[in-house]
Amino acid sequence: METPIIPLVTEEQKQAEETWRKSIPAQVFLNYFFAINYHIQQGDDALGGLQHLPFFRAHQAELVEADEQAIAKLLHACWSTEYALRATAELGDEDYLRNALHWTFPQAYHTIMAGLQAFLYTAGVRSNNPSLIRREVGRLVVRNAYPRPVSFYAAGTYGDFSIHRLPLAGYKAGLHIAGKEIDAQAQIGQFLRTTRKMKAQWTRQQVQANPNTALRSQKTGKVLDKWTASHWQQITWRLGYTTVFDLLGRLQISQTSREIERYVEAEIDFKLFHQSLLDIVSYLNGIHETYVAKAMGLERYQKMVAELPKHLQHSFVEDRLHSRIEPILMDQEPTMRVAA
Repeated sequence: METPIIPLVTEEQKQAEETWRKSIPAQVFLNYFFAINYHIQQGDDALGGLQHLPFFRAHQAELVEADEQAIAKLLHACWSTEYALRATAELGDEDYLRNALHWTFPQAYHTIMAGLQAFLYTAGVRSNNPSLIRREVGRLVVRNAYPRPVSFYAAGTYGDFSIHRLPLAGYKAGLHIAGKEIDAQAQIGQFLRTTRKMKAQWTRQQVQANPNTALRSQKTGKVLDKWTASHWQQITWRLGYTTVFDLLGRLQISQTSREIERYVEAEIDFKLFHQSLLDIVSYLNGIHETYVAKAMGLERYQKMVAELPKHLQHSFVEDRLHSRIEPILMDQEPTMRVAA
């Protein structure tokens, strides 16, 4: 009788390996957002660090009633979207959270962008244009308007990117969840580089698709299809800075896209993914709310929170007011009164 041949790799093992391979893009994406949250938690102090920033201490605005109404409208949109995001995380088991990515990804992005717009409004930037908003917030990040944990950014031309305020970003990023600060910074650095690379490629495509802006051959006058380093340098100014807000922009994955299905079908820790997103959302929204409260005046901001719709009463909005905003602004009020 012939000796039966036992395969070294079983079908179950093959299937498990295939599932793992397909899950790598989703795992990397989870790693990135976990790393951002890890870096925030490691670098944040009890009051968010804002009170130490000269930019924050100097922030003020003259707001009439119509301005305050416009800001309130933006914040209501921000808070209602965060409310929906939190409700999903609280209600969902693993399978529910897996399928909820179709709406939680854009919810996380839109709640932060609405809060950002409210902050920008107090800084004199009043626009719905996403490109303008990204450019302006990039400048604010570079000018140290944000606490250290989210003040990192990438700059430079294609093929020669530089990472700032992340001293460990040059290390090789692993495929595992960050367990040390070096892991987190390496993964954020990689996320910044890949995001800036995508933005550069998209910008080149837009520039070359327009006959008025396309770079052409000096010899033939034809639109260039091969670029050198000097050609990339000519569009670097269009990229602005790549910041945490550009990384969050990667959450705008089309519901009709096959890419979202890759995440839904992956074998990753969806609860950890949602918790990381929620923590980042709460941190950034808290920063923007504190800026708005400083511009409006604490009493007027408190009144706005007290008059919120029923579903937002006694919620995370009030919690952040008491835990983050009031300690910072009450500590600064004597200085503010002298200045007035």
